[in-house]
Amino acid sequence: MKNRKIFYVVVLCLFVSLKQQVFSQSFKDKELNISLNELKLISAIDLIKTKYVDTVNENKLVETAIIEMLKGLDPHSSYLTAEEVKEMNEPLHGNFEGIGVSFNILNDTIFVINAIPGGPSEKLGILSGDKIIEIDQKNVAGIGITNKDVFSKLRGEKGTKVTVSIKRRNEKNLIDFTIIRDKIPIFSLDASYMINKETGYIKLNRFSETTGTEFDSAIFKLKSQHMQNLILDLTGNGGGYLDKAVYLANQFLEKGKMIVYTKGVHSEGVHSPNHAYISAGEGSFQSGKLVVLIDESSASASEILAGAIQDWDRGTIIGRRSFGKGLVQQQLELPDGSMLKLTIARYYTPTGRLIQKSYKEGVDEYEKDLANRYKHGELSNKDSIHFSDSLKYFTLVKKRLVYGGGGIMPDIFVALDTADNTEYFSSIIRKGTLNKFVLNYIDTHREELKRNYPVFSSFDKNFSIDNQILDDLVAFAKKEGISENKDQFQKSKKQIVNLLKAYIARDVWDTNEFFEIMNQDNPVILKALETLNQ
Repeated sequence: MKNRKIFYVVVLCLFVSLKQQVFSQSFKDKELNISLNELKLISAIDLIKTKYVDTVNENKLVETAIIEMLKGLDPHSSYLTAEEVKEMNEPLHGNFEGIGVSFNILNDTIFVINAIPGGPSEKLGILSGDKIIEIDQKNVAGIGITNKDVFSKLRGEKGTKVTVSIKRRNEKNLIDFTIIRDKIPIFSLDASYMINKETGYIKLNRFSETTGTEFDSAIFKLKSQHMQNLILDLTGNGGGYLDKAVYLANQFLEKGKMIVYTKGVHSEGVHSPNHAYISAGEGSFQSGKLVVLIDESSASASEILAGAIQDWDRGTIIGRRSFGKGLVQQQLELPDGSMLKLTIARYYTPTGRLIQKSYKEGVDEYEKDLANRYKHGELSNKDSIHFSDSLKYFTLVKKRLVYGGGGIMPDIFVALDTADNTEYFSSIIRKGTLNKFVLNYIDTHREELKRNYPVFSSFDKNFSIDNQILDDLVAFAKKEGISENKDQFQKSKKQIVNLLKAYIARDVWDTNEFFEIMNQDNPVILKALETLNQ
């Protein structure tokens, strides 16, 4: 009887108010007004427990009901068990050992949200949007896998191996990656350096607890090097904490400027989702020229920051249309330690543009959005993007035309560069061949590299990938089962040379130096520099 009472209270908590106090320790002391529909649900579950032909698992019954209810709301509301909540919070503090991806489970499939920069998965070429179908040759799709299951399979002691089979959009067959687990650092800032005498560059991969501190340190360092302009790179940044996006927007905007506002139906009480965030005017970079880089993987907090900069004409947004994730989730703890990540509001930019893209066609179509953008040519041709007149907005200072409808459309479009991609290039990346070759090369030449290039600037200026290194790579790839294709190699040669040098720089120094090499031929960076010069 006692267990049944607890069960009733838990179910009631899901259906009464969305107010935080319902889920607090004192929820049992509150007077709960129960509707007919809520009683109907309780009665149905109780009848299943007491009348069904077989014994049912009460916990599973309740959790299944919660998951199915949330599935019908929106793509981002979700349920986490107490164990999943604990595991979700672990990476927020310090390091962990694993393959280095953040993921989510949608429609019983593991989706890669982000390959953590510098981690083993990112080094092998695992991408955002990849679906993990097999782990160590065992199917993990469509079997009811949980976050706990994924953690247990992918995390492990540094130096151990795991093989994952990836389904990638526009690829017919599964792609196998053999990953060596490693220590995974949790940093939000990948790179910070002076790209020329006047322009600084900062690359953020997420908005985490340490983002504000990391950003402040980077700005201080760049200013000490006489930075006048800044390129803030948010490409591939899937978001994170709202307050960190607000903090960064504060660094660029004058006092009294709206950064973002949220709007939801339930507006009463201290936990009202209807809220406007206003700049404090104490920022560290309020007057210099600013460029913000975004792409189709820039989401949530990245879009909040980019939208505020664009709406106030504070800087220029360059790249491709952002992801379009503008739903506000609040983490609501249930009595047993489990959690609802429940959508309570929507994000709007200062001009009133809704950041969230439509999900009216259902979760399946929602998940296909990025693939559809590629299919319809949006990533390669600006003219393939069409907005209705009802989505027109005008910036708040210069009255420039901008568009709503989901995501942030950049001021300057730069197409996705796929001209040099070949099957040979893809093979040496996804099989880890290029990375393994670099590790072997560095192991053999480490002392020589340190002796000849004591500082990175000397390496950047004087080291080059010669024909001997390229011949050795081709021979190494052959041993790995990748047949030589001279035509494809020549077509992808520039990419291969850049990556080899960048990987060597990264493994000898750090990710900062990796980006210094790669950005030298990055078309989005080149467009940013051109724009600043104009």
